[in-house]
Amino acid sequence: MTTTEKIAQQVRKDIIWSIYHAKSGHPGGSLSCSDILTLLFHRVMSPNKSNKNRLSDDYFILSKGHATPALYAVAASKGLIRRADLKTLRAINSPLQGHPDVRHTPWVDVSTGSLGQGFSVAVGIAKGLQLKNSLKRVFTLLGDGELQEGQVWEGAMFAGHHKLSQLTAIVDYNKLQSDATNKQICNLEPLADKWRAFGWNVVEVDGHDHPQLLTTLMADTASTQPKVVIAHTVKGKGVDYMENMPLWHGSVTLSEQQYIDAMTSLGCSLAELEEYQNV
Repeated sequence: MTTTEKIAQQVRKDIIWSIYHAKSGHPGGSLSCSDILTLLFHRVMSPNKSNKNRLSDDYFILSKGHATPALYAVAASKGLIRRADLKTLRAINSPLQGHPDVRHTPWVDVSTGSLGQGFSVAVGIAKGLQLKNSLKRVFTLLGDGELQEGQVWEGAMFAGHHKLSQLTAIVDYNKLQSDATNKQICNLEPLADKWRAFGWNVVEVDGHDHPQLLTTLMADTASTQPKVVIAHTVKGKGVDYMENMPLWHGSVTLSEQQYIDAMTSLGCSLAELEEYQNV
């Protein structure tokens, strides 16, 4: 395993651990985007040198706001929060709410949760940076079910028209949403062609292949187009009984046995499980 692959695997364990303690949360889509978020914050986005309370000098908007267990686990891996804080996910008065909240987490750029709105804000930030001739970049992560929201395509049209080249959108394309497959609920295909029609540079990758993802996200092209990375992922990645199952999208309570089975599936030893009990 590479260094970032090891971090991503730890992130997945921390996701399961936090959701188990919260007795609620969205494991499927958090596990599917763990590799993406790990690479973004550990390798791709510019480190913040002036404000230790920020994840990066670039902007990141988690438009699929329900995937906070992954965002918080990555923040812990960066030392922004204590690992022990992950046990407070969704607790009353905890800063680690079920969706990102700028009032409680200063390193979050935008409060999100209502699908489609985070992407729209990312487009607006990118336009503001363009007007200022700023070199800062904007990254935003969308869920595939989220792409059924009309305002996503309004934003895509605006960004393509204004040539917001500092904007990179990443689609966590795990093909599933809360109740069934995208294809059953509202088919997204031909997805790449839709983005191209709005003037975007489109790249499709394996969302769990770190070298491929890193090369794509780091690519510095001379294109004036905004970029969308369609990352093909597996919902529930790493936990065998959760993979490709809409049941594990969200609002789940893990039993002790389900927690143990999930952690074991992620390669957690008995010694590690005991360590988690002592955190």
